[in-house]
Amino acid sequence: MSTSNKPTPIQKGPLLFVMILGAFIAVLNQTLMSVATPELMGDFQISAATAQWLTTGYMLVNGVFIPVTAYFMQRFTTRELFLSAMLIFLGGSILAGAAPNFGLLLAGRLIQAAGAGIIMPLLMNVVLAIYPVEKRGGAMGMIGFAIIFAPAIGPTYAGYILDHYSWRSLFYVIIPFAALVVVLAWFYLKNVTERTRPKLDIWGLILSTLGFGTLLYGFSRAGSIGWSSAEVVATLASGVVLLILFTWRQLTSSNPLLELKAFKYNMFTLTTLINIAVTVVMYADMMLLPLYLQNMRGYSALDSGLLMLPGALLMGVMMPLAGRLFDRFGAKWLSIIGILITIFTTFGFIHLTDSTSYTYLLLMSTGRRLGMALFLMPITTAGLNQLPEAMNAHGTAIANTVKQVAGAIGTSLLVTVLTNRTQFHLADMTAAGVSGDPRHLLLEASISGMNDAYLAVIIFGGIGLVLSFFIKKTGNVEAGEQELVPVR
Repeated sequence: MSTSNKPTPIQKGPLLFVMILGAFIAVLNQTLMSVATPELMGDFQISAATAQWLTTGYMLVNGVFIPVTAYFMQRFTTRELFLSAMLIFLGGSILAGAAPNFGLLLAGRLIQAAGAGIIMPLLMNVVLAIYPVEKRGGAMGMIGFAIIFAPAIGPTYAGYILDHYSWRSLFYVIIPFAALVVVLAWFYLKNVTERTRPKLDIWGLILSTLGFGTLLYGFSRAGSIGWSSAEVVATLASGVVLLILFTWRQLTSSNPLLELKAFKYNMFTLTTLINIAVTVVMYADMMLLPLYLQNMRGYSALDSGLLMLPGALLMGVMMPLAGRLFDRFGAKWLSIIGILITIFTTFGFIHLTDSTSYTYLLLMSTGRRLGMALFLMPITTAGLNQLPEAMNAHGTAIANTVKQVAGAIGTSLLVTVLTNRTQFHLADMTAAGVSGDPRHLLLEASISGMNDAYLAVIIFGGIGLVLSFFIKKTGNVEAGEQELVPVR
């Protein structure tokens, strides 16, 4: 490796601060538009379905870019790639904030997503490059702070801004912070990963883009128009076929876009499966609780965000601590204890009513956040720690891609459970001859459906809990080697 690519000594503190700040801003930005949807519909005279593309389109572009980051991280230096990603994100923010019409606002959001999709895998790859296995937990805990704290305060921040200012201020506040990150990165960011200049797998890129794009789109539509819809069935089937072809291409290519042979390493495979389950658990707080508070109980977006804020603050404190505990004890018992706490507190959400107190909800939500702080980053780090250095870029890209897809699946499944069970409970009340205000009956049915959705969350938590008992503490293995202990 040349000295231009990996200078020494590396000032880890400033480097990580700059990159984590960039990741925090990017993740925070992702959560803002859903709160602003009603105001945007009025300003641009658009339907809810059209406005939803600000969230759906962001997710699609973000999800499509993440798998390609493994190639980017090998083709470009850390400095080049991070500065480029932040400048793309900054450009999209400026365009969105100044957009005179919905088309340009959507274009700005999609440009933002292209930059944001690169940042998180790059940040995780840098941690793997500059920290030895036994010290990665603390650094990954700080990354977890950015991943979790940002979306937790997003609704509070957006609710406050929209109560006092125009929706454009959501972008105007982001712009100076993004510009600050660019300036700090120019002065403090160093190149810490090896630049190998691999050949781009064009067919892999095409199959990845189309496959993940159609799959994520299908899942995003399933929650609103139903899994049996011809549009959903066609897009999901197309996505699966394209990803099967993508998998075949990657396994047979001498220069794959995404090195799927990383799944030969048993702890990486196991923790990837656990991450699928716990990502669904995490999305419950991010999606179900605001729906209950705002749509069923009439709380404002600001009140909803404030309820989740104490849990977010607690996670901000606990995740770096959990990372240090991981460095000392490994991921197994942290994960088991954390998932047990999360499951126990989630039971508090399966008996919601139209009068459940705000304080009770705050305590249960904060308890869930405490549990999640213990397992989210340790599980990911345990899998990445097993990979040889040459696979770090591919491992982080795979881990982030899986979380993106799991989030889309989880959101669609939970919305489907909520919708179907609401219809079931409403029909059940009608058949039983329950009389009253139709709006009140619909509210009662919706709350019962919400209880059932949280029960589904507990099932996913249980799957993650069982799999966590098989986690083992491992270190790096050399390329070409793999742990021979089977994944059970």
